[in-house]
Amino acid sequence: MEVADFGEFPKDSVMPKSNNDDDTQNLPGFEDTSMPSFETEFVLHHQDCIAGMREHVADDSVDLVVTSPPYNLGIAYGTYKDNKTSEDYLEWTREWAAEVKRVLKPEGSLFLNIGAAPSNPWMPHEVALQLRDLLFLQNTIHWIKSISVHEKSTPDEPISVGHFKPINSKRFVNDCHEFVFHFTKSGKVPVDRIAAGVPYADKSNIKRWAHTGGRDKRCRGNAWYIPYDTITSRKGERPHPATFPIKLATQCLILHGADPSETTMLEPFLGIGHAAMAAGKHDVAKFIGFEIDDDYMAEAVKRTGGGQGA
Repeated sequence: MEVADFGEFPKDSVMPKSNNDDDTQNLPGFEDTSMPSFETEFVLHHQDCIAGMREHVADDSVDLVVTSPPYNLGIAYGTYKDNKTSEDYLEWTREWAAEVKRVLKPEGSLFLNIGAAPSNPWMPHEVALQLRDLLFLQNTIHWIKSISVHEKSTPDEPISVGHFKPINSKRFVNDCHEFVFHFTKSGKVPVDRIAAGVPYADKSNIKRWAHTGGRDKRCRGNAWYIPYDTITSRKGERPHPATFPIKLATQCLILHGADPSETTMLEPFLGIGHAAMAAGKHDVAKFIGFEIDDDYMAEAVKRTGGGQGA
């Protein structure tokens, strides 16, 4: 395994929450703000995920996988070449998915985020079909990045929210959503629909429906509006060409429903660490990530205060 040089970060180790052993860090005005402070144990490997999972991750040891692999759309990543033939891409997908199946616990969940190009709309479905004899497709979630809705009070004035990449085309409409496929080993894994839910718009439903138990919360459904945060500098704030929002990974984590303090979470395609950030913010016990690019790996380590694996 090649391990990048991250300066003060020791190799083959798991980072502590702080790199400052000075007792003054706990005094007002002397707090250490050099890196985030998370309870999560981060084990971040600078390595290809297929080889890395085989080398480092035991069978039936992972509770939750939240991932977004390259979409094979020719995106200009730093190291990975996103231009395989469709046959090679689908074969590669099946290979890493087989490793995910091996490491996933019987009650574990894989949330696979994947999008498409208007010129190749079948690709997400072809990817899902590659997993058909490996895992059960338990839920199909639509990640809505931008939407326009008509309020009853202003039916002629739609409200538009979110962010999207405009398409200059006479054939295609703007693509404002992606898929999140929820796979499990049995298709019968319980999820926490209410923890991931939303309040009732019509409060009379709380008393009308017996299943509410008097609770003002319902299942959110499978359409998740989660916009990207607005940024002023991609290089400084989001130095990666294809990330998902931290909130998307968070929603998957909440829906999975297990106790975070007893959860091991995996991201085979770490990028700059958005899934890792979600894990840290929710005190997931252990997070394992794999990344092949030097710059993305360094950014993930910086953002999480994470360590490199053995």
